[in-house]
Amino acid sequence: MECPKCKAEMIQGFVPDHSRSSVLVGARYPGQPKWSFWSQTKAPAEDAVPIGAFRCPECGFLEFYADAKFAAE
Repeated sequence: MECPKCKAEMIQGFVPDHSRSSVLVGARYPGQPKWSFWSQTKAPAEDAVPIGAFRCPECGFLEFYADAKFAAE
């Protein structure tokens, strides 16, 4: 993937979601966040779409994509 800012080759990564003792792949959920007494925010697993983060090593530009292919392997 080419950086839209400086045209350098972007590098794939992910933004971690720290949950108790786990490190998960961040995810995108539809709609506005809804409050949950127990977990602060309702986030049904069936609505989650994993997020891939691409970073340009030259200018630092970040670009995020939500797609099932970014789930942990």
